[in-house]
Amino acid sequence: MRVVEVTTYGGPEVLDMVRRPEPVAGERPGRVRVRLHAAGVTITDLRIRAGLYADELSPLKPPFVLGADFAGKLLDPAPGPEGELSVGTRVAGFVPWYTERSGEGTYAEIVQVEPGWLAPVPDDVGFTQAASVPLAAITAHQGLERLGLPAGSSLLVTGASGVVGRFAVQFAAAAGLEVMAVSYEGDESELKVLGAKHCVRRGDGAEILAAAREVAPDGFDGLFDGALIGETALPAVKNGGAFVALAEDRAPLSVRDIRVETVLGKPDAVLLTKLLKQVEARELITRVADVMPLEEASEAHRRAEAGHRPGRVILMI
Repeated sequence: MRVVEVTTYGGPEVLDMVRRPEPVAGERPGRVRVRLHAAGVTITDLRIRAGLYADELSPLKPPFVLGADFAGKLLDPAPGPEGELSVGTRVAGFVPWYTERSGEGTYAEIVQVEPGWLAPVPDDVGFTQAASVPLAAITAHQGLERLGLPAGSSLLVTGASGVVGRFAVQFAAAAGLEVMAVSYEGDESELKVLGAKHCVRRGDGAEILAAAREVAPDGFDGLFDGALIGETALPAVKNGGAFVALAEDRAPLSVRDIRVETVLGKPDAVLLTKLLKQVEARELITRVADVMPLEEASEAHRRAEAGHRPGRVILMI
């Protein structure tokens, strides 16, 4: 089968397509095979490829296969959140690559996964759309659970134009929070449709803080740091508020009794099943930025790094 390997740490050019043996049924006890049709390119993929997590991932070293998000068809039957999933069932999920550290990701034609990572894909949701949901939506949902803000609380979402941030805005609005979204210019109208009450254009820290103080002079009850701003965003949070970071290396030290949480998305088949049904019903909106063939993985990384346009970059397989 075809896979795309990280041959050494570096830029997008270190990605190389090679051939590996196809996995066979039962090769890894407790795992099932999925023939992939789509895989998502995440910011974590970019950071791992660049070597930013080399020390944390040691002793794992290149060559390895990146990729977390996926959508495809089951090659083996598997238990599912709502009953048995038969061979040929359309499924989506994500491989917890960073914590599993096997080096066997989803930039491949076939992957071996735990059944608990899988959710069935509704008939009216395409593979590319399904592959844009799992890691980002689950991370956003679990991050808001960590914040634990009651309805009526104020929330600042940085990186609201990004894949995780867009989901965070939608979940927060559905939970009755008053959301201020920090976004790219031109995204304000769309984010207000998704549930943001206030929008501010992305800029430097001082500009964001000045705009935040106009909306919440005493600070926000919570901050969802989708842009990985870290410590410089803390002044926007009120004394005793809450802050959630999406990466341990971007989590600030707590000050003024602000509760700082870090979220690293964990697979949840029951939650993902619910979210994909919401996508089908158009109650949850996802965005695909680019769709590219697997053999153009290097270019896909370049586009994702350049912020070509908001949304998940998807590899078609």
